[in-house]
Amino acid sequence: MAELFTSTTMATIIASLILLLLVPTSYSSPFITYGSRDSPIPQSDIDLLEFPLNLEYLEAEFFLYGSMGQGLDSFAPNLTMGGPRPLGAKKANLDPYTRDIIKQFAWQEVGHLRAIKNTVQGFPRPLLDLSTKSFAKTMDAAFGKRLSPPFDPYASSLHYLIASYVIPYVGLTGYVGANPKLQAAASKRLVAGLLAVESGQDAVIRGLLYEHALIRLHPYGITVAEFTNRISDLRNKLGQEGVKDEGLVVPEKLGAEGRVRGNVLAGDEYSVGYARTPEEILRIVYSSGNESTPGGFYPKGADGRIAKKYLQHS
Repeated sequence: MAELFTSTTMATIIASLILLLLVPTSYSSPFITYGSRDSPIPQSDIDLLEFPLNLEYLEAEFFLYGSMGQGLDSFAPNLTMGGPRPLGAKKANLDPYTRDIIKQFAWQEVGHLRAIKNTVQGFPRPLLDLSTKSFAKTMDAAFGKRLSPPFDPYASSLHYLIASYVIPYVGLTGYVGANPKLQAAASKRLVAGLLAVESGQDAVIRGLLYEHALIRLHPYGITVAEFTNRISDLRNKLGQEGVKDEGLVVPEKLGAEGRVRGNVLAGDEYSVGYARTPEEILRIVYSSGNESTPGGFYPKGADGRIAKKYLQHS
């Protein structure tokens, strides 16, 4: 019995040593050489991986506050790196089913922040404006007039889902755009994984809204489908690179294979996801149509080398 124990223990030790030899050094110390010539991730990849932190911070805070009334400062303060608290974020008036979904999204976004920062250094949370006023301005711009009363994303489950329609899709188009530009396998794996979950979140939001597409949101008398169409049109206008965004109900020629008007998932003529560049994303989230002019959800601008390059020219 002792001999069996000894041989088994020795085999385990040998196997462990072999595994240690096989594990890439980048997994044990991902930050040691980063940005240097020895780094497995080139600087161009680092820039593209850090840029989406801006959107992941936004989504994490919006979903955390919306579902639980508190944000990263309460649940994962280390991830903020000392960045300022978001403006105007608060707990939404959600039904139990919607709250459960949004809470799941919230923790997923916390995981995304960890995943990115386990690969690149990242930067502190930028100042985010998640106030009712900020969302109201976006909706007013989408409709080309002031809605009365001002749109309140926290008023109900349907209001919150419409506001949520504004956010994850922009991020996922950025991941689609970044993927072919990445060089390192680790970078591509990370972005593919992030894109998978962001796409899932967007699909859930669109699916929930599609179920209510023809319902008129009180007190505006405007259908949910029209809200999504107007938001998508606004993002196309701000992005300035043609149609890369579609609402829930579209002309048949824009539907899948030109055969349907229902559009629960957005895609191009081949039903393939649209891609956006960081510049397009900045134009949209700044609500300015200009990557050098901060505003919208980022009053002082986004962070990271890509975003800062444009802020220097403002």
